[in-house]
Amino acid sequence: MEKKDFKKIYKELYTASITPKLVTVPPLQFISITGEGNPNTSKMFADAVTTLFPVAYTLKFMIKKGETPLSPADYNVMPLEAQWWADNMEDFISRNKDTWKWKVQLFMPDFVTEEILALAIEKVRKKKSLAMLDSLKLETISEGTSAQIMHFGSYDTEMPTIQALHSFIKANGGKLSGLHREIYLNDFRKVAPEKLKTIIRQPYINLST
Repeated sequence: MEKKDFKKIYKELYTASITPKLVTVPPLQFISITGEGNPNTSKMFADAVTTLFPVAYTLKFMIKKGETPLSPADYNVMPLEAQWWADNMEDFISRNKDTWKWKVQLFMPDFVTEEILALAIEKVRKKKSLAMLDSLKLETISEGTSAQIMHFGSYDTEMPTIQALHSFIKANGGKLSGLHREIYLNDFRKVAPEKLKTIIRQPYINLST
């Protein structure tokens, strides 16, 4: 059985450098949980992250073993991602994290359906007591024209990287549009802050066309 490596299939979207680049993001499917509050201290945020991964891995192995209506298939579970915003964007820029809102996500292959996800959720429910299972949903997100950049180090030092990305967009005739996205290429629960690698992506509207 050939294993689908979606980091290679969507290589342009899951690799980046310290130099901003333009990307076109197709509609992609995710399982997601939406919440609010400081990710450093919010129990809701921690619960959301610890809910997504058991469901994603259960789903992967159910499909691989032929325990769903799908033909058996194998694929890799993708890195954690999140979209971030605030009602007052000054709070986002000033890093007033207590007012932040977020949607944590894991990429899902397009052959995953609501029906199959529901089977995985019920299987997880029988084994684990996870606070946000009922908040999890399957959705398709369309970001389209975007720019992205790699940030190395602590999340608390991201602002210069974000500003460089925004300046790049404006220099290319763009206006920020849509939600700030971060893709976490390593596990912040296991990796020292200075070793973290994060792709930062911002959709935009091209005003020069």
